[in-house]
Amino acid sequence: MSRAKLSTPLPPLSQVTQIVSAKVRNPSALQTINGKPIPNPLYNFLPSTENPNNIVTLVCSSLKKKDCVYWDHLQQKGLFSNFTNLEFSRVLLRCQSDSCTALTFFKWVKKYLGLEPNEHNYSIMIHNLVWSKNFKQAMKLLLELVEMKGNGNVLWSLSVYKNLISCSNECNWDPVVLDMLIKAYLKKGMVEESFRTFRKMLNLGFVPSLITINCLLNGLSKVDCGEKCWDVYEKLQNIGVHPNACTFNILTHVLCKEGNVDKVNEFLERMEDQGFDPDVVTYNMLIDSYCKTDGYCKQRMMKEVRSLLFDMIGSGIRPDNFTCWIIIKGYQDQDRLISALNLILEITRMGVTVSHDVYLYLILALCKENRPFAAMSLLDQMCQNGGVPSEEIYNELIGSLCRGNFAKEALKLKAEMVSMDMKPNLNSYRGMIRGLCGSNRTMEGQFLMQEMVESGLPPDVEICRTVTNGQCKERNFVEAEKLLKLFAEEFQIFDSECYNALVRMLSMEGDLAKLMEFQDRMTKIGFEPNKLTCKYVIDGMRRAMVT
Repeated sequence: MSRAKLSTPLPPLSQVTQIVSAKVRNPSALQTINGKPIPNPLYNFLPSTENPNNIVTLVCSSLKKKDCVYWDHLQQKGLFSNFTNLEFSRVLLRCQSDSCTALTFFKWVKKYLGLEPNEHNYSIMIHNLVWSKNFKQAMKLLLELVEMKGNGNVLWSLSVYKNLISCSNECNWDPVVLDMLIKAYLKKGMVEESFRTFRKMLNLGFVPSLITINCLLNGLSKVDCGEKCWDVYEKLQNIGVHPNACTFNILTHVLCKEGNVDKVNEFLERMEDQGFDPDVVTYNMLIDSYCKTDGYCKQRMMKEVRSLLFDMIGSGIRPDNFTCWIIIKGYQDQDRLISALNLILEITRMGVTVSHDVYLYLILALCKENRPFAAMSLLDQMCQNGGVPSEEIYNELIGSLCRGNFAKEALKLKAEMVSMDMKPNLNSYRGMIRGLCGSNRTMEGQFLMQEMVESGLPPDVEICRTVTNGQCKERNFVEAEKLLKLFAEEFQIFDSECYNALVRMLSMEGDLAKLMEFQDRMTKIGFEPNKLTCKYVIDGMRRAMVT
């Protein structure tokens, strides 16, 4: 049989190579279907290193050699023109033995090729990293995958789970990746998704670690999913996983939030039957629950708190800062801060070490409730235990003493403070000056103000009024005028109230000439009369006319 002749002769091989090379260099010239390039059989005429059909082999070869620069060379030659998510997955599957280099390529593709990895690419890469124990990077990618279409998208969360499971048929994998998925959902606040993943994991026959289960219980507790917490606990018992103290503490917290004391006690008994004793966390939750209980707590619950505290100490468990803080707040909410003070002092006598932070909190609370002597007693106790009071504590104590008109004690505390190279603040000086001036000891108040200025604190308007009015009250006009001039010239305080206090004082004397001379002197300094000034002057003129 005669062979049919070609109507058009084939071009020379060199010409074919030039045509194909041109198509490779210009990806837009490649044939496509639905936007996807079609592998051209003519590529086979090219050398293997220039054939786009060999891109997976070329990349894997460079990965083995750790030659990352070669990828840029391949990109410049246009060999990545046919590179899709499918080829991406093939590369990742063939390079499972070197997950670090594969991860470098994964990041390179995202950054330089503009190819967004799909859930299948992510899943394979995550499996590779988990298999090689690179959990940190695996979790990072898992969080990216969860975030892609997360935020409550149920279908997407199912898709993530299914992809991780389906990829297990293609690559090496460790079921711990499902534990990590539960934690990833929890980190993103997607608690419902983590719960669904937990249940699906059990259905497949995989048992999460106790750490993962505790994380899930904690997440469910925070969003008030108490029923789901007990569902998890029930399944925990069914699959034979033994809970630990952390598990019981989380569940105790769930019951405490519900406010059912009977259920809490029943659960604690069950906990002890299983060999777990309450720890400081357990007691803190119980005490906190009792302190926050409304109504009944205000009358009788603090007795339960007190009993729990002594049971705790009797069991050899030391109360921590949080324990003391809860109790103090509980009493404080009932306006029984002195009871809190007495309880703290009582447990210190029992050998419990109370931290300085607790002392400081209670001292400040007592100062704000204007109980300075109780606060000072506690300060002495703190110092005996090695504590060092701060400037803040001293200033709060001085302020509390001044509010109670205990100027003598405030001055004594101030002297103690200065001896320790600490400075009273403006509020402390203001309170002490007010106390002295209010006790007809204005000159002492004035000397104290001078000390304040020398320490670098300028007086304010309130101090100006306090000492000026004090001198006026003691009928010491000369000193009052000196003060008025000092405040104006040294501190630019032109207070009309102080000015009018002196005008009124002269007006009451009925000495019109002296009053006018005073006004002239004040005008030269910069004081301007107002309506009240004029009223006092008129009153003074009337008195002068009568006399």
